[in-house]
Amino acid sequence: MFRSIYKLSTHFNNRCVMGTLSRGIAEKHPSMENYFKGKSFIVTGAGAGMGKVITGRLLGLDAHVFAIGRDIESLPCKAGQKMTRITVDIGDWESTYCKILEIGPVHGLVNNAGVAHIEPFLETTQHGWDDTLNVNSRGVVRASQAAAKNMISEKILGSIVNVSSTISERAIPDHVSYCASKGALNQITRTMAIELGPHGIRTNNVNPTVVLTKMGKIAWSDPKKSGPIMDRIPLGRFAVPNDVANAVIFLLSDYSTMINGLNLYVDGDPTIKSV
Repeated sequence: MFRSIYKLSTHFNNRCVMGTLSRGIAEKHPSMENYFKGKSFIVTGAGAGMGKVITGRLLGLDAHVFAIGRDIESLPCKAGQKMTRITVDIGDWESTYCKILEIGPVHGLVNNAGVAHIEPFLETTQHGWDDTLNVNSRGVVRASQAAAKNMISEKILGSIVNVSSTISERAIPDHVSYCASKGALNQITRTMAIELGPHGIRTNNVNPTVVLTKMGKIAWSDPKKSGPIMDRIPLGRFAVPNDVANAVIFLLSDYSTMINGLNLYVDGDPTIKSV
């Protein structure tokens, strides 16, 4: 008798568990696009390349974008769009912090601003080294400090996305300062994920291969330079700005609420880091 009661109880519990799981699986989730409506985001380096595309994508999702760049004239400007243009040099420690703190609470930050000084190792200059590290690494820290402080003050479960690179882990010639800055950024992101996670703020990297922005097309137009890299990419092509924007939008959205401290490689390569 007791065995029958035990079996009945177990069967009942199993049905309850499966019913709960089934409801969870079947539960409708709002579309990713709906998440962005009425929310605010900061994009640094919004005046060109990937930053301009990411800004445009967020505006298209009905979000308000604080577009940051060194040159106000290069920043997007279209009537009717929810955008605030802000001029600041992300490599400037104090200005970056003050300007972003003044923005107030936002739901996400995209640290896209970056520079690259192409110099052989033996000819690397102090200016090239300092400018690259100041923008690509130190600037990310300072911008994120201000944005995170504002998120925490309003208890916003936000997302910070840092644009790194596959050459954060694979070196190529003439890029010592750039490789160093992106390698540092990987560790910055991991540390931010640990320390900001308890506040409900997620921090992740997007690590693209060569991206065919306007400047990227010029820099990688020589087949002798681009060919060996292309040969290592099974998809047979370099990335375009929208490939990177897709990854950024995903990591900003509530479709990635359990992803924290990740390097998301946008390189078409499932085996080794191509570039």
